[in-house]
Amino acid sequence: MRVPICSHPLTSSCVDPSADLRGQSHPLTSAHIGPNRRNPRSAKRVYDFAIYSSSAALVFGALFFPSHDPLSGTLLAFSTYAVGYLSRPLGGFVFGRLGDVIGRKKVLVITLMITGVATFAIGLLPTHEDIGVTAAVLLVVLRFAQGVGLGGEWGGAVLLSSEFGDPARRGFWASAAQVGPPLGTLLANGVIALLGVSMSAEDFLAWGWRVAFLLSAVLVLFGLWIRARLEETPVFQAIADSGERPTAPITEVFTTQRRALIAAVLCRVCPDVLYALFAVFVLTYATQELGVPRGWALAAVLIGSAVQVFLIPLAGALSDRWGRRRMYAVATVAAMAWPFVFFPLAETRSLPALILGVLGGLVIHSALFGPQAAFISEQFTPRLRYTGSSLAYTLAGVIGGAIAPLLFTYLLAEYHDWLALAAYLGLTGVITLIGVALGRDPDPTEERLTPPAATSASPADAS
Repeated sequence: MRVPICSHPLTSSCVDPSADLRGQSHPLTSAHIGPNRRNPRSAKRVYDFAIYSSSAALVFGALFFPSHDPLSGTLLAFSTYAVGYLSRPLGGFVFGRLGDVIGRKKVLVITLMITGVATFAIGLLPTHEDIGVTAAVLLVVLRFAQGVGLGGEWGGAVLLSSEFGDPARRGFWASAAQVGPPLGTLLANGVIALLGVSMSAEDFLAWGWRVAFLLSAVLVLFGLWIRARLEETPVFQAIADSGERPTAPITEVFTTQRRALIAAVLCRVCPDVLYALFAVFVLTYATQELGVPRGWALAAVLIGSAVQVFLIPLAGALSDRWGRRRMYAVATVAAMAWPFVFFPLAETRSLPALILGVLGGLVIHSALFGPQAAFISEQFTPRLRYTGSSLAYTLAGVIGGAIAPLLFTYLLAEYHDWLALAAYLGLTGVITLIGVALGRDPDPTEERLTPPAATSASPADAS
């Protein structure tokens, strides 16, 4: 007998994984806007990271790292951006382990508070003009805290999205957690764009940018309200009831799941770098290299992010039908080729061309990002999914997203030629293809191999 899978975390009704789920609630219903109980990740925490990314590209260089050379200031600002990725493994190690030991829900509440408080505090920071280098130090500390919270949250968000759904459609269900980044980017860049048009550039630099960070407090309260209403996933509950919770999940992952961990880490590298190029670095490239208005770059990213909201779940669903490894490989090759289309388009300094170039990059990213959550979680056994997924996500961030804006900025300043940027993205594509080759396809019998208590759990027990 298979583990009953609850159709919704707030109901007691459970269904067999083989049942027809067409009538059950959609995982993206009210996603990130209303109480999306299936996907607690929401756009809130991703908004925190996205608002920092946009601010690092647009204002932090001047406010916290003043320099006569705009690119040098931006490079230093992107260094603090990288800190948020470098601190993720700490969150992955600490909270990934706790997620497999004490449960997904409790960990997600803690990580929400860490990330939200850090983001709100950034909005209150004095600048370099006020307290000198101390301002930059405090910014780095708060960015570090953001990364710790995010590093511990991703794995749990994915599992809460996917462990309540049909395993045969895990690509679709898990993609609910992946919709957060484009929604967060929409919110963050939308807020910045709104502030930008409602005040002068001087006012935005003086105080307007703070509003975007202070708004995080409202989203924290909303997120806490949602997560307080969640129940634990039936898969974790079954493992807990059977007494099979791991006592040293990190050790188990490194000793018994090494190939899975390597595959999951490598498969994230190219998508992270691709996203850094088309959602973060493009703001710097468009304004400082091409000399086009800041609003053009923001508009391109906003349009691309809006399209991603719909394409990511579609890509997740297609991976259930076509296979995640095949889809991932094709999209990776497309990512390696797209810079040779994007940069010539961008150099025309035309708004439609810039939008088309960014949109194409984010469409390709959707094809990678949609199946990614399911692909990573399926590399690990159910007992170690939170730990394994969190470690893979955070360690990949260190070699992918953390250094990508830095390297893009450095390569542009050093070579003044987009071919260097294309070569860097191409290298990460090769790394990801190796990860795809090392990975495994989902095992349809794995849910049946969950501890014995799960197979005899009643619907009430699993709900």
